[in-house]
Amino acid sequence: MEVLNLYYKNATVRVSSPIISSNCPGRKTGRAVILLLSPFSFSNEKNSYFALGSNSRFLLTSTEPDLVRRICKIQSLRYVTLYDNNLSGELPLELTHLKHLELLFLFKNNFSGVIPQSLGVNSSLEKLDFMYNQFTDPIPPNLCFGQRLPVLNFGNNQLQGSIPSDVGKCPTLRRMKLEHNNLSGVLPEFLHNPDLEHVNIAWNNISGKIPPSLGNCTNLTFIDLSMSKLGGFIPPELGNLVNLRELFLAHNHLQGCLPPQLSTWKKLDKFNVGFNSLNCTLPSSLGNMTSLSTLILEENQFAGDIPPFLSELKRLILLRMGGNLLGGEIPSWIGTLKNLQYGLDLRSDGLIGQIPGSLGDLRMLVSLDISSNNLTGNLEVLNRMEALTEVNISYNGFTGPIPEKLMKLLSDSSSSFVGNPCLCINCPPSDGLNCERTSGFTACARSFSSHKSLSKTEIIMIALGSSLACVFLLHRRRKQHEVGRKSMEDEDLLFMQIMEATENLNDKYIVAKGAHGEVIKAALDHRDGSHSMVREIQIIENIRHRNLVKVEDFWFKEDYGLILYRYMENGSLHDVLYATHPPRNLEWSVRYKIAVGTAHGLAYLHYDCDPPVLHRDIKPQNILLDCEMEPRISDFGIAKLLDPSSASGTSMSISGTLGCTAPGDESFFVIYVA
Repeated sequence: MEVLNLYYKNATVRVSSPIISSNCPGRKTGRAVILLLSPFSFSNEKNSYFALGSNSRFLLTSTEPDLVRRICKIQSLRYVTLYDNNLSGELPLELTHLKHLELLFLFKNNFSGVIPQSLGVNSSLEKLDFMYNQFTDPIPPNLCFGQRLPVLNFGNNQLQGSIPSDVGKCPTLRRMKLEHNNLSGVLPEFLHNPDLEHVNIAWNNISGKIPPSLGNCTNLTFIDLSMSKLGGFIPPELGNLVNLRELFLAHNHLQGCLPPQLSTWKKLDKFNVGFNSLNCTLPSSLGNMTSLSTLILEENQFAGDIPPFLSELKRLILLRMGGNLLGGEIPSWIGTLKNLQYGLDLRSDGLIGQIPGSLGDLRMLVSLDISSNNLTGNLEVLNRMEALTEVNISYNGFTGPIPEKLMKLLSDSSSSFVGNPCLCINCPPSDGLNCERTSGFTACARSFSSHKSLSKTEIIMIALGSSLACVFLLHRRRKQHEVGRKSMEDEDLLFMQIMEATENLNDKYIVAKGAHGEVIKAALDHRDGSHSMVREIQIIENIRHRNLVKVEDFWFKEDYGLILYRYMENGSLHDVLYATHPPRNLEWSVRYKIAVGTAHGLAYLHYDCDPPVLHRDIKPQNILLDCEMEPRISDFGIAKLLDPSSASGTSMSISGTLGCTAPGDESFFVIYVA
């Protein structure tokens, strides 16, 4: 016969044994050319028969252990397709005797054991597909013996040993899939092969280096060598692969720099070198890969700022750069990558500064991870990113309220927001305590309806204490202190004018209340003001303790002066206990922390300062709370210095150096005006 084709429509056929014969009744006997027994699968019936149902698909049920061996008796076979069944057992050695065999498709079965090692020696194989089985032991060494093999698909098995050198030397090979096995050893050398297009050897135990000879296969469009143990450098010869569209080298041990020769990859669509040990700065050659939709550089040791040439990659839908040593700020051009959709990952990169407003232009972005950096500022820009369903901003220095559009994400994954002690949430007045308890974040101070947009350079805020009024100025750089001093000098009369206009800081002139205090205009009563200022500067200029406010700078003139303190984000203890409505719910651990911290500060003043200092005005209004609810004692305007040698505790002048090493700089400050 020329053709043995088991294919019938709308019929049910039952026979007592599998139809395997080189002679077909009613047909002229002769050479068998094609044997099609697929698709079919085993049932649980004990008898052996074929069942051909109305769906025109074979259902083969058999207890016959030598089915494939019986097929192999047809010596003239050229094509055998037994794919997508439940056939099991080992392949018989007789398979290697089919001298005319060209195509052998056995994928998606349960074959196991060793593939006959002489397969390919006696035939001219063209297509082999054994994927999705349970074959073990080495790949046969002579599969390309006839120099005609274009397709070698052995992926998703349990193959062991090394890849035969015969594979790399096969001049006709077009497609090689060996992924998801237990292969070891090194990659073979590749001869010049203009036909090879697809190489997938991922998820193995391949070691050694990427052979530079892989660059000889200039028509390669797909390479996946990820999830192995490859080391060394990425060979610059890969720059010869000008037709490459997808390259995956992730989860290896690659080192060194990305070679500049990769600038030829102008057709590259997906590039993944994540989870290696690559270093250096990112080469400008990346900017030439303008067809990229996916760029994954995460978990390496790339250094330097995020380079501006990445802004040329307008087609990116996924950018993952987290876990490197990049540093610097998130660039404003990030907003030009408007096609970013599936993810932007900049976690653990040592980034500083604020989130640029342009990030809000990424309206299609679904996933954002900027966790574990040193970012500051508020999260307001994230409110514009309507497509976000996954966000991680944990372990930074963000402040202010969590945007309304992120509140659902907060309830779904609060761990993505932790590590930002100065973040707060806008709770309904009627549900403040429960809101804080369920979210794990403190409630933001509520604003009056008349609250207006405040200047980024200067916000005047007041807190009363004995003869002092407190003016809040928000500065981004210490050099701006001079600007504040000049404006105060030039506008001396402003103080008295404000006091008169506000009837000595009457509450009815409060413009707004926020997380930073009360917003009004301020003037000062100058009665004995210079003496108070001198005393306060003398006492606390050099005092350094974590539970005392720190003097940043001061100005002292003939009829007025300024002391510049650090800004305390949570106001005073009085504000927290009595001034908020409803009052904030302070956990006992927080109350204990405030009490102990205050005691430590007083103990330092009494016993560690030389001479000792008596504050003489400790009250909730003079215990300020930073963003972590750590207490800081303030307002030393009527403090007294004690002579430890004097029993009467008379006042004396300061001598020597007070205090200890100052803590780190802060972003915001408080100015006390006498």
